[in-house]
Amino acid sequence: MKQSLQLKLHQQLTLTPQLQQSIRLLQLSTLELGQEISQMLQDNPLLERLDGEDSFDGPSNETPTEETARQERDDVYEEMAWGDRAVGPAPDDEDEEHGFQQAESISLRQHLTDQLGLTPLSHRDRQLIAFLIEALDDDGYLTASLEELAELLPEELEVDPLELSAALRLLQSLEPTGIGARDLGECLWLQLNALPPNTPNLAAAKTLAREHLHLLADREYGKLKKILALDDMNFTQLRQLITSLEPRPAAAYAQVDTRYVVPDVFVKKVKGLWMVSLNANAIPKLRINEMYAGILRNNRDGGASLSTQLQEARWLIKNVQQRFETILKVSQAIVDRQRMFFEHGEVAMRPLTLKEIADTVELHESTISRVTTQKFMMTPRGLYEFKYFFGSALATEEGGATSSTAMRALIKQFIDAENRARPLSDSAISELLGKQGFVVARRTVAKYRELLNIPPANQRKSM
Repeated sequence: MKQSLQLKLHQQLTLTPQLQQSIRLLQLSTLELGQEISQMLQDNPLLERLDGEDSFDGPSNETPTEETARQERDDVYEEMAWGDRAVGPAPDDEDEEHGFQQAESISLRQHLTDQLGLTPLSHRDRQLIAFLIEALDDDGYLTASLEELAELLPEELEVDPLELSAALRLLQSLEPTGIGARDLGECLWLQLNALPPNTPNLAAAKTLAREHLHLLADREYGKLKKILALDDMNFTQLRQLITSLEPRPAAAYAQVDTRYVVPDVFVKKVKGLWMVSLNANAIPKLRINEMYAGILRNNRDGGASLSTQLQEARWLIKNVQQRFETILKVSQAIVDRQRMFFEHGEVAMRPLTLKEIADTVELHESTISRVTTQKFMMTPRGLYEFKYFFGSALATEEGGATSSTAMRALIKQFIDAENRARPLSDSAISELLGKQGFVVARRTVAKYRELLNIPPANQRKSM
C-alpha cells in the first residue's frame, strides 16, 4: 500500500473558554449566579465588587416557592368530601407561616425520645420503642410490618412480632396523637380514641375510620348514612369531626426544604404599554481591581498568572452584562406576546413556542431554553417562571388556537362555579367548552383536571 499526504479543509465549531462561560452563566438562576461570582471573587484578585454591593449568596428578599406535592396517603385524605378543602391547594400564606413555625421546632424523633425518657419503662421496652421511633417515616407512620421489623433486630434479642406490637401500643400513647399508625384509618382512630367519651357521634366516627374510610373518600354519603344509621344532621357533624383530625401527625415536626427564588425582571404597565425592567438588586456590580491592573500596566513582566486572571475578569464582566441583556430582551418579547394575559389573566393566555421567541430576538432555540429556565418575572398578577408563558396550542372551531394554560383556567372556572350537589363530569365540561368554540376531547379535559389537582366529579359531590 502506497503512503501519501493529503491536505483537506473542513469547518469545526470550537467552544472557546469565554463562550463556555457565557453559556454556563446564562443557564444559572440568580442565586446560583451570585454563588458563582462569589467564588470567582475569592479566586481572582483582579476582580472586585463595587463598594456597598452585597453578595447574593443567600436569601434576603426572596419569595419561597410553593410546597412540594403531598404523598399518596395525604392525597386520599384531601379527596374526601369536606367542602372546599377537597379541591385545590391550601392558601399560600398558611403554608408559609407553617413553614416558619417548623423551622424553629425540634425533630419528631427528638420529641418522642424526650417523652420516652420521662416514661417509667423497662430497659428492654425503651430499646424496642426507640427502634420503632427510628422506623417512622416523615409523616409519623410505621410503614414496615412488625414481622419485617422483627427480622431486622439481632437474633440474640429474640424479639417476636407480639412483643413489638406491645411496644408499638406504648409508642402510640405518646404525643402527637396518631403517631405510629400503620395507615390513615388507624391514625384517625387513634385520635378519635383520645377524645372524651361524650363526643357526639364518636362511636360512628371510629367505625368509619376503621372500616369505611374508602366510602368517605369516594363520597358515597348515602351508603355511609345507611351503614352508620345516621340522619343528615348527625352525618354532617360526623364529617366535621373527621375533618378536624390530622392525617399527618408528624407534620408539625417535619423538616422543611425551603427554596428561594429572586425575580430577574419586573413587569409594569407604563403609559398603556407593558414594560420589562431588570431587577437592579439581582445584578452584580463588578469591576477590575485598579491596584493590580496598575501593577500589570507598569510592569509588563508582572507574570503570566496575573495577565490570565485579568483576561478572565474581563470575560466575566462582559458575560454577566450580556446575560442580563439577553434576559431583558427575551422577557420583553414574552411580555409582548402575552399582553392579553397581563390584561385579563390566564383565560387570555395565547399559545407560545420557544421558536417564536427565538425568531423574534434572533437567537437560537437552545439559548431561549437556557434563558427561560430558573428565571422569574414579578408581575402585577404574581411571580412566574419564564417557562410558564409557553404552552401548546389547541384548535378552535373558527380555525384559531388557544393555549393549554387558558384551557386549564376555563376548566377551573367551570368547576368553581358548578353545583356541588351535581358536579360537572369531564364529558359535560367538554361540551361546555365546545359551546364556546373550543375543540377539547373528554380525555383532554380529564388530563387538565388532574394537572390542576382537582378530583373527578364523584369525589367533588357534596350533600
